Amino acid sequence: MRRQVSSKTSWKARDIVVIGVMTATLEAAKTALAVLPNIELVTFLLIIYALAFGKKAYVAAFAFVGVECLVWGMNIWVINYLYVWPLLVFVTLAVNRRGCWSAWAYAVVGGAFGLGFGALCSIPYLFIGGPVMMASWWVAGIPFDLIHGVSNFVLCLVLFKPVLGIVEKCRSAS
Repeated sequence: MRRQVSSKTSWKARDIVVIGVMTATLEAAKTALAVLPNIELVTFLLIIYALAFGKKAYVAAFAFVGVECLVWGMNIWVINYLYVWPLLVFVTLAVNRRGCWSAWAYAVVGGAFGLGFGALCSIPYLFIGGPVMMASWWVAGIPFDLIHGVSNFVLCLVLFKPVLGIVEKCRSAS
């Protein structure tokens, strides 16, 4: 079943509230699982939000980065987050446009994103210290990327249908 996401973006007060709730749940989920190495719900939630709210998920992704900056301060990871999380929303919307709508498809998206997270986050190091620094930073994090990819896959596969159903009910009720 193909889901259509409206290309028209109209802003109402409830949209601002919804984006605030999306941002808050992203931050709460990240904080709740912070004790576990590279097991997170941010990827899963951004996939769900992109499917349910379309391009408005970009705003939640950027707002999440802003909240993270307020909590943790500024560092190189901010650059990474500014392109990594919106990229996930973009990929999710692109997969949705192709008519893919199964838990398996988005579990693959989440798993691939987790596996590639370190590679994506190593890009700024190419400009800071060159190809050797980029490669060494990425290779050092591969064990964490494996955990990240597998956990994203499993979380997306298990939680996709029930959580998307809840989010869609909430969206249609507003």
